[in-house]
Amino acid sequence: MYRFSNTVIGVLNLLTLLASIPIIGTALYKARSSTTCENFLQTPLLVIGFIILIVSLAGFIGACFNVAWALWVYLVVMIFLIATLMGLTLFGLVVTSQGGGVEVPGRIYKEYRLGDYHPWLRERVRDPEYWNSIRSCILSSKTCTKIESWTTLDYFQRDMTSVQSGCCKPPTACTYEAGVVDGGGDCFRWNNGVEMLCYECDACKAGVLEEIRLDWRKLSVVNILVLVLLIAVYAAGCCAFHNTRHAAHPYHPSDDNRMTRVRPRWDYYW
Repeated sequence: MYRFSNTVIGVLNLLTLLASIPIIGTALYKARSSTTCENFLQTPLLVIGFIILIVSLAGFIGACFNVAWALWVYLVVMIFLIATLMGLTLFGLVVTSQGGGVEVPGRIYKEYRLGDYHPWLRERVRDPEYWNSIRSCILSSKTCTKIESWTTLDYFQRDMTSVQSGCCKPPTACTYEAGVVDGGGDCFRWNNGVEMLCYECDACKAGVLEEIRLDWRKLSVVNILVLVLLIAVYAAGCCAFHNTRHAAHPYHPSDDNRMTRVRPRWDYYW
């Protein structure tokens, strides 16, 4: 049983050790390729990846080399990691439970409304400093350049991303006739300038939140799978820690039954 549990914990930690590498790589790649340069998803992913890397290494050493203190540190950190990851996952599921696009009659793409998203997300994009950094990132990604050559027919037949739908065109409900603008606040914010467009529109902020929402939902699924794996590893780690302590301080049943020296009975010499 001792060798079996230590082998299991060693193998499981080796797997989590290897799994942390693509997690870190995914976070770095996502931070580099993201249209909005939004980093409050990548930062937790990086932190989780590095913690799993370090914790798995400690657990692997403790299980394979019978280092009791390494296993103890491993188990303490692991329980905090599980609790943190569980809290982050629940928070992500709550804030991404609202939102989604609205169907546009006669169009393939959807449009997005800022009021449909969770208040916590809305407050983030309403912060001027925060929004300016996202706007700069969208401009540098040339997201709107990809559809600037579209014809009127393309807008009826082709799909676009949430950021393109919200930031690169005015809302479909807007009408511009004889200098009269009608259709809502975003219609007045629209500007034909390449660096203006609809970047200050609520629809643009909603489009950014939709992209973040979808990414976070995917991350929550990954977090749940990682949680299941970490709980299994933690259970095996408890067994390995118990066996490591048992190996360091072996228990001999004969110790309890050891006979003490007694004086012979009166009839011994008969």
